[in-house]
Amino acid sequence: MANSRTLQRDPRPPSVHGHAVSGARQLTRHSSSIVAMDTLVTVSAIADNEQAALVEPALAHALAWFEHVEATCSRFDDSSEVFRLAEQPGIAVRVSPMLCQVVHFAIQVAKASHGMFDPTIGAAQAERGFDRNYRTGRQVRLAGAAAKVSYRDVAVNLRASTITLRRRLLLDLGAVAKGLAIDLAGRELEQFAGFSIDAGGDILVGGVNDEHAPWRIGIEHPRAQQLIATLELSNLAVCTSGDYERHAPGGAGHHLIDPHNGTSPQSAISCTVVAQRAMLADALSTAALVAGPSFGLRLLEEQGVEGMIVLPDLSSRTTSGFGRYLA
Repeated sequence: MANSRTLQRDPRPPSVHGHAVSGARQLTRHSSSIVAMDTLVTVSAIADNEQAALVEPALAHALAWFEHVEATCSRFDDSSEVFRLAEQPGIAVRVSPMLCQVVHFAIQVAKASHGMFDPTIGAAQAERGFDRNYRTGRQVRLAGAAAKVSYRDVAVNLRASTITLRRRLLLDLGAVAKGLAIDLAGRELEQFAGFSIDAGGDILVGGVNDEHAPWRIGIEHPRAQQLIATLELSNLAVCTSGDYERHAPGGAGHHLIDPHNGTSPQSAISCTVVAQRAMLADALSTAALVAGPSFGLRLLEEQGVEGMIVLPDLSSRTTSGFGRYLA
């Protein structure tokens, strides 16, 4: 298999470094939560008394990104921009800069992973039963979707901000959109001594916690009510994909599928990725789990991120530098 390419960096990456802690000033954690993207999202800012007045509006702005990204990228809403795009195959459709960038990034991941990650699986996922809006319960499907589509059926023109779907297909951006929202939310909170963003277990942390220390993040055990590992880090994202998160109606596997055969992969049960950006960690955790331990770990190494893949026998394999984050 040919060597994978290194994914291009987002043109507007969030800064997640926070402010340095001076002296022994008292820090307080302020948090706010909403339900968005079918999960609980909690954002927290670590601030001293001088910054207290800035916290509430910053948290609100951070949470607003999840609603905005969802309105743009959700395939479960037929009024979203991504669904409107699906209804215009064969023409270059001018789209928002956000959608253009996120689809471009998703196509890059697809190329780097040799199609183990493929954002064109929306209609296939709907056929497997993943087709209901979590807020309304309404079934949302694209009528007349083409069979056997792939990322090669999508053309993105960044300069013109257009996307062309060569066939009638529905993009599934779930493995990149949540990470993008996390990264954008992080930009709103970088002014504080520290922050954390937790969107259903996908996490971005910056600066320090309210004890002036690096953040500690627990990784859920895929088969038990306990942690399989604890990480200590800062200014990084940690995202996990697992076969335990959502099961297909009727028991036909889980929510992750191998785009080449349409079935749920069996060679790995969870994958955790540590990266500078949540969008990258989110996408690569999905790609590496689907790819399996051998190619999956090689993909993570090639992309310059660290990760851990848990196998069905509950043994784990890690990238060469993952151990430095273990608490």
